Amino acid sequence: MDLQDQLKNLFPDHEPEETPETNEEPTVWLQDEPLLCKYEKRKGKPITIIDGYNGAQSDFKQLAKELKTMLGVGGSFKNEQIIIQGDYRKQIMAFLEEKGFKTKRVGG
Repeated sequence: MDLQDQLKNLFPDHEPEETPETNEEPTVWLQDEPLLCKYEKRKGKPITIIDGYNGAQSDFKQLAKELKTMLGVGGSFKNEQIIIQGDYRKQIMAFLEEKGFKTKRVGG
């Protein structure tokens, strides 16, 4: 006797709900304006800043997490900007273009 049969014996009137399973990746808001990929030095250390996103803040945070995981570096999300430690503009721009974003390189 498996678990389903045991549950039917305990709760004969219950009808299980059917939940559709989807294997879709979460969609991200794509925008018309390009994302700005800036390079700066703070306290002598290089950082890359992604700015100009006008979608939902939760989507932008998810994008920040994916970038940090892909690059294997630290970073943060502050003031509606993604701050990545190090100069990774090429990799970040390639990743964002692969996701469907338009990017624009700003700074040195």
